[in-house]
Amino acid sequence: MSCQSGSNPQERHGITTVPSEELDIVNKLGLHARAAGRFSALASEYPCTIRVTRGERTVDGKSVMGLMMLAAGCGSRIQVEADGEQAEEALTALRDLVADGFGEGTGPQRSHDTPSDH
Repeated sequence: MSCQSGSNPQERHGITTVPSEELDIVNKLGLHARAAGRFSALASEYPCTIRVTRGERTVDGKSVMGLMMLAAGCGSRIQVEADGEQAEEALTALRDLVADGFGEGTGPQRSHDTPSDH
């Protein structure tokens, strides 16, 4: 596969794609105030536009309040989209932050074969 400019058929037809990824929220408390603050602070380090979507709601990834309005709890899935300069780098950094549970670790792993408490 060639890395030359214009090798992507979408680019040749004037269609550009915006880098995006679906990410699972894995920390116990979800995208609460502290986690949203960390996400927003990291997103703000990049000059690109970052949008986060959950369900029908899309918010600015650099807005703590917007991120909190997504009400993304543990186990939720969000779509993160970065557009502009350093978009790929921003997306990679944000993916790593979310995968790390925003530095808070991950929530309990649910197992269907664990005996229930009686």
